[in-house]
Amino acid sequence: MNSEYGEVEIQVPHDRNGEFEPVIVKKHQSNVTGIEDQIIAMYAKGVSTRDIQDHLNHLYGIDVSPTITNKIVPLIKEWQNRPLQIVYAVVFLDAIHYKVKQDGAIVNKAAYMFIGIDLDGNKDVLGMWIGENESAKFWLGVLNDLKNRGVQDILITCVDNLTGFSQAISACYPKTEIQKCIIHQIRNSTRYVSYKDLKKVTADLKPIYKAATEEAALVELDRFEEVWGGKYPLIIRSWRNNWEELSTFFKYPPEIRKLIYTTNMIESYHRQLRKVTKGKSIFPTDEALLKMLYLATMDVLRKWTGRVQNWGQILLQLSVYFPDRIGHHLR
Repeated sequence: MNSEYGEVEIQVPHDRNGEFEPVIVKKHQSNVTGIEDQIIAMYAKGVSTRDIQDHLNHLYGIDVSPTITNKIVPLIKEWQNRPLQIVYAVVFLDAIHYKVKQDGAIVNKAAYMFIGIDLDGNKDVLGMWIGENESAKFWLGVLNDLKNRGVQDILITCVDNLTGFSQAISACYPKTEIQKCIIHQIRNSTRYVSYKDLKKVTADLKPIYKAATEEAALVELDRFEEVWGGKYPLIIRSWRNNWEELSTFFKYPPEIRKLIYTTNMIESYHRQLRKVTKGKSIFPTDEALLKMLYLATMDVLRKWTGRVQNWGQILLQLSVYFPDRIGHHLR
């Protein structure tokens, strides 16, 4: 059998009835150049290197090095350093948590992903970073990375209540408006609510973020405090402390509100990542995690072909709210 490494001898399995159909190396195939790409494609679908090794050895007697997926490391570095757009209308930041081995211990780490929408309404994953502890210093490094790759301005960023992020983005992109994720705020609010109160508390929070105006929302927040403030003071404190960045969306019309208020885009992306990584309870290294997330992300990006819905109207509205920052980019 010919390969990129020269001739390779493989052992072809046989069954009694001659009905066995090989999948990776087809019958009568005499050249397996490109088998590495097939191996990496399996890895991208969540098949572990150990399972790939066992599979190929069992079927064909081929010994595959567990380091074969390292060939994508230069591709990841190239992708992480590629030039980006000058301006992004909206950038979403969210994280998925994984267990990773480090110094003989198992550590909980977060994979942070930035998803950007450019002025043409196209979505892109700007990059991903593996972190253990959030801090303003960590975020400043990430944001400076975006700046060094050409991003001069971000109109609105949508984030969870991440430690140090607001401080970092104010230092790096001082004009960027921050919208903290309402869904995450609701989840955080109900984390310590007793089961018997959960349904009622969740229902009573809804009029706050569904209000037509910020003034109406504050009235609903006062009403919520009257009912639940005595029993759950931490909920009230959290909403009031974060109100400035939770209420950003109220200043915009419905189309922009829907874009920055809902997390459908992030949730869909994360579902695809979890589908690939669900078979891995623990990753041996940060690099192993990054490789799998990168390959899964490339698969997602191939499917992101259309513009954001109603983008023409959204862009027109953004040009009214941010005329000095995007006007000259639209001519």
